[in-house]
Amino acid sequence: MSLTPTRTLIEDAAAAGTGIGAFNVLHLETAEAVVRGAEEAGLPVILQISENCALYHGALEPLAVACRAVAAGASVPVALHLDHAEDEALVHQAVELGFGSVMYDGSRLPYSENVAATARVVKHADPHGVFVEAELGEVGGKDGAHAPGVRTDPFEAVDFVLSTGVHALAVAVGSSHAMTRRSAELDLDLIAELRRSLDVPLVLHGSSGVSDDMLVSAIKAGMTKINVSTHLNGFFTRAVRRVLESNPDLVDSRKYVHAGRQALAPEAGRLLALFSLCGGLATSQD
Repeated sequence: MSLTPTRTLIEDAAAAGTGIGAFNVLHLETAEAVVRGAEEAGLPVILQISENCALYHGALEPLAVACRAVAAGASVPVALHLDHAEDEALVHQAVELGFGSVMYDGSRLPYSENVAATARVVKHADPHGVFVEAELGEVGGKDGAHAPGVRTDPFEAVDFVLSTGVHALAVAVGSSHAMTRRSAELDLDLIAELRRSLDVPLVLHGSSGVSDDMLVSAIKAGMTKINVSTHLNGFFTRAVRRVLESNPDLVDSRKYVHAGRQALAPEAGRLLALFSLCGGLATSQD
């Protein structure tokens, strides 16, 4: 199956009042595991490559091509998204590579500069049918750059969406990036207010630090795209660690990376089902 436009998956979820999972890809095995989990759940998924990950690999194209290949062999709809891009040139490259969506992150910029830069990205992406996500009200936890307790202002959010033409908005409602404990308390009233005020889907970043029950409540309050990275990375890494600890002489990386891939897939599928059904599923196990 070829890549599915991100716009389709997000708008379908928004119309149904459910969530769509957007899971970060670090390497080929992550993409394979996420898609395998989506296939087991029988649900669509968004594969995300962040700017940081592209820098790690030295370029965006190799991993993007790998994700496209994995999507081509999938039995469920798979979209490809560029996550947290602060470099406009990288956004342009993602558009050329056939990404269905890009997240331009101008949240470090003064408000007026964020508006101007995001509007430029939308103007470039629109003719190519590329869905644009942006961020307003800094989500915490990004290398200490964002102060805790920041919240998106609904009035500013309305102005931002109208001024930029952005298609989805990542909002700060109490989550934080790179959390390893699922203890974040989201402002559900603020989510509901933002949902009422805006005519674009809302995106939750930092979802790894949010419990199942709270994620379900956030979706019911109005969240649509749910980003997860650290939580899934933990399943992968713990499985690799167990194999290496029990086999100290092991040198074939395929053997321990395989264990990580096997551990991540079912949790990816479980989360997709949780977001799709909005409740009632078992909590994660490892």
